[in-house]
Amino acid sequence: MAPQNLIRSAFSKNIFTKNNKCCILSTILLYLCVLINNLMKSKKQILFPKHQNTLSIVGENIKLARKRRKLTTIQVSERAGINRTTLYQIEKGMPSVSMGAYFNVIRVLGLQDDFLKIAADDKQGRDIQDLKLLGRK
Repeated sequence: MAPQNLIRSAFSKNIFTKNNKCCILSTILLYLCVLINNLMKSKKQILFPKHQNTLSIVGENIKLARKRRKLTTIQVSERAGINRTTLYQIEKGMPSVSMGAYFNVIRVLGLQDDFLKIAADDKQGRDIQDLKLLGRK
């Protein structure tokens, strides 16, 4: 039975007395924990194949950079503060890994300045802005 149904059922049967206020609080706490857990579940990131391919290339480049430096997965994952499974996912270009984890691996490899190149040259954005400045739609 779902926690919210347990609470409704308990109140409808009027089973709560002064002696079992603890039961009320623990039931409500359980319900809140379930709600928080459901809210914090990560959503699966869905990418089109060509965009997934781009991320796979990034992962492959990270793997090559690690190997060129003769660093093991254990060394990089420990220095980046992630587990080896996360590093494996990064090197595969998995979209579910956080940008922070990607950044920490890149930092360990000494490539953190490359991170600044992401979206630095926004040609499309400048073109749109120029059109608005010229009064065109």
